[in-house]
Amino acid sequence: MKHEFKLGIVTDDAFGIMHDPPYPKPSFISFENPSRISHIITFLKNQKIFENKRVIKLKPLEIGESVLYLAHSRYHVDSIKRISSLGGGLLEDEVFVTEDTFKVAKMAVGGAIQAILSIISGEINQSFALIRPPGHHAIREKASGLCIFNNIANAIYYVREYMNYQEKIAIFDIDDHFGDGVARYFYEDPNVLYFSIHEYDFEMGDVGMMDELGSSEGLGKNINFPVPPGIINHDFLKIFDLIKPILREFRPSIIIVATGFDMYFADPIGNCQLTSAAYHQFAKNMLNLSEEICEGRLAFILEGGYSIIGLKYCVLAILKALLNETYSPPEFENITLQNLASNEVDKIKNALLKLLVPYWNNL
Repeated sequence: MKHEFKLGIVTDDAFGIMHDPPYPKPSFISFENPSRISHIITFLKNQKIFENKRVIKLKPLEIGESVLYLAHSRYHVDSIKRISSLGGGLLEDEVFVTEDTFKVAKMAVGGAIQAILSIISGEINQSFALIRPPGHHAIREKASGLCIFNNIANAIYYVREYMNYQEKIAIFDIDDHFGDGVARYFYEDPNVLYFSIHEYDFEMGDVGMMDELGSSEGLGKNINFPVPPGIINHDFLKIFDLIKPILREFRPSIIIVATGFDMYFADPIGNCQLTSAAYHQFAKNMLNLSEEICEGRLAFILEGGYSIIGLKYCVLAILKALLNETYSPPEFENITLQNLASNEVDKIKNALLKLLVPYWNNL
């Protein structure tokens, strides 16, 4: 029987210690480092989050190597394991491996599984997995974009395979960068809705454009909301003009948020202008929708976000929303950010709406 109002925080000290890049800043890959988690956990302890009786601290599920084969080829898994055993190395330009990468990346998959499994089982109502390395760029055959294994895809395949969980699932990806890995896994799947809002280079072009709508039985259920650099909180929250009617029609049994914070105004590898208040409001809106649609089953899985100063406030903002508590942003966020993109975001939203109308009755 479900306990009332329980919020699970899934993490482990290993995430704040292992997979430490041996490269100096300002190297791109150096931003994905253990301090992302260690600073968050220290801050949450200082804020007495773990003393809240509604909060349950959970460890990642211990999984065997075979679980990784649900979403990845043996070649990819073996490659990460082998390179880790040799002390590490650099995979292409955007992925590094250290001697403990395989261990902690497998643990990250277990963390995502635990965050979802604990909700499905009724142990908790909502969850936040504070895990790393991130996962939403990883694909079946290789690591990509700081991601080793695809944590969310692995978790979904796990509950399907081991728990026979065949219900509809919605994934909302709010990372600054398009989660091309997750999109590929479920591009033809009618039971998984993938919605991504991400910064997009409209001059150069890339994957993640709005006309990538899915294929076969999944047509209309892969939704991309590309936005230009410079969006502010108000622009970001316009996604709910689409999310609300689509979620009410799709009616998933659980909502998963691929939670990247690199749209934060001080993030070193993003170009947007969100403050932590945007994430608080986003989580409030998602909580209300989940309570309306799927009995509050809502899991946040950490992806990107590399401002060590801002990251902890963004996480706290979401946790406060899930706990139905007020949130006060830090004083340094009390700044005026120039609104550079609102008109463009409205145009994009309206164009996306026209593309989606044939697939959704509620739009």
